[in-house]
Amino acid sequence: MSTQVYTHTEPFILESGETISQYHLAYTTLGRLNARKDNVVWVFHALTANSNPTDWWPGLVGEGKLFDPATWFIICVNMPGSCYGSIGPLEINPATNERWYHDFPLFTTRDMVRTYRSLREHLGIKKIQIGIGGSMGGQQLLEWAIEEPELFEHVIALATNAQHSPWGIAFNASQRMCIETDATWKEKMPEAGLQGMKAARSIALLSYRNNNTYNLTQPRDKKTAWPVSHPFGGEAAESYQRYQGEKLAKRFNAFSYYRLSQAMDAHDVGRGRNSVEEALGRIRSKTLVIGITNDLLFPPDEQKKIADHIPGAVYHLIESAYGHDGFLLEYEKIEQLLKSFIKEDKVSYLKIVNQ
Repeated sequence: MSTQVYTHTEPFILESGETISQYHLAYTTLGRLNARKDNVVWVFHALTANSNPTDWWPGLVGEGKLFDPATWFIICVNMPGSCYGSIGPLEINPATNERWYHDFPLFTTRDMVRTYRSLREHLGIKKIQIGIGGSMGGQQLLEWAIEEPELFEHVIALATNAQHSPWGIAFNASQRMCIETDATWKEKMPEAGLQGMKAARSIALLSYRNNNTYNLTQPRDKKTAWPVSHPFGGEAAESYQRYQGEKLAKRFNAFSYYRLSQAMDAHDVGRGRNSVEEALGRIRSKTLVIGITNDLLFPPDEQKKIADHIPGAVYHLIESAYGHDGFLLEYEKIEQLLKSFIKEDKVSYLKIVNQ
């Protein structure tokens, strides 16, 4: 495994019209690019993840897994605006030689994939055998598959959408409101807004899961694992919410969380392309779209719409008690679908695994 940083030193114009003088991307690779350069798997991470998919998708990526570095050249880029090595709010703004903080520009999902295009060219990759991503990662994948219709041989989009919904925007807006109410938020320091982000994370978890999930994992008779001050003792659900907020605050920052949630809200593959339906119709890749039952944030009908408008796309719905988080946790069910889907294209698949 190798994590590197690619620097693009030419001006880059964002969708907003703002121009930045340069940008850099942290990316992780696993395995080796073969002589024909046709064994590439490009993984797109979700909101707060990093560029190493073995950290957050260990059921699918790694030695002995479906995406085994012994066979595949796997690459994942830390999205711009995040805090794991790519250009982000706590990085230095070349124009001021100070950290960006609140002045960090908005990278839309379309902006993000346009930065990835330069990295792809830098690496000499002309064809991507498999593009795969869930949630915000799936949003980026769809954008790229529309921007370059011949680039991906296979597209696998999980628990995502072609246009972020008013419901999803409302969840994100509520989380940003939590950050804005933090008394430190307007200050220029890395820790600004962290208390607000902890509350924001609690709201996010409610959208990632559902009533059944909490009944199963945080029942009333479960002992707390986190100190909670309550007249009748700590409830497991409250303990869990507080714990998850603290956990995120140790590895993320409010500036990145704020901007990335805005990027998700701006996601709309139909922008400037007449319509969502027409944009999806441009995709020429063999496409598998997977939805998760009881997904409150990205309801299955959003994935069904994607599949309905991509020529020849296949749609599957996975039963899960974990709601949206099922795309990260139900890896055995996902693996079965992926194996079947990829092996159906026997010529491409056998050429790679038997080389």
